[in-house]
Amino acid sequence: MQHRRPRLSKKAKVLAAASVALAALAGVTVAQAGESSERCTADDTVTLGKYHVNNNQWGRDKATGSQCVWDNSRSGSAISWGTSFGWADNSKGTDADVKTFASTVLGWHWGWKVDRAATGLPIRVGDRKPVKTSWEFALSSDPGTLDVAYDLWLHAENTADWADRPSDEIMIWLNRQGGAGPLGTKYGSVSLDGAMWDIYQGNIGWHVYSFVRTANTTKATLNIDDFTQALVRRKLLSNDKYVSGIESGTEVFKGSGRLDTKAYSVDIG
Repeated sequence: MQHRRPRLSKKAKVLAAASVALAALAGVTVAQAGESSERCTADDTVTLGKYHVNNNQWGRDKATGSQCVWDNSRSGSAISWGTSFGWADNSKGTDADVKTFASTVLGWHWGWKVDRAATGLPIRVGDRKPVKTSWEFALSSDPGTLDVAYDLWLHAENTADWADRPSDEIMIWLNRQGGAGPLGTKYGSVSLDGAMWDIYQGNIGWHVYSFVRTANTTKATLNIDDFTQALVRRKLLSNDKYVSGIESGTEVFKGSGRLDTKAYSVDIG
């Protein structure tokens, strides 16, 4: 089984470069929906209403290859987008290293300032607000080693800024290929939102919890509150924490392929 590399080095690099990147934009291009939107430079983004599609290539120093993202459409809170990729290990990389995480971002993210009013985030875990999300996607055949997952960021306060370290990270894996596996060790299993999930826990300077679906899917409708409360019931997460950001995409360890999101949405409250 492959294991996700601890993500601390990604955060450290982002924090070190973030002030320069934000001040000078570091050559990053931000596209608006409706423009020619294929973006193939690291950290290029496409804005789709309250979301950003981010060509996140945080681990590419350990790989050779390329990756692009693009948007297709937006209707209300629903968007359609895609990514193509082709990555192989270089002399610094191993099959256990995540190379990239092309994703859609809602709310807080490393190095980003966001319009909180537009996103509906952050929300206090104990307030039990429903966070309804649906995701339907297609994954190319034999795409290599990767996972398709949500990545939730939590903070101890509701005023988290771009450089504030999270207290907790929660991943929800819908699909995994090529032996990809989550960080940490298995804690147990739980039935949520019509499926069985294995729970993993680890720590990389903050707590990381991963819900790994026991059967792969390409279509899911979830309530994020069900997952945070599953951790609260097990005394792994406090009701006083705040969900600050919701990220969703594909972590690529190695391989070539594409992910096409047919429809994706997050609705809060």
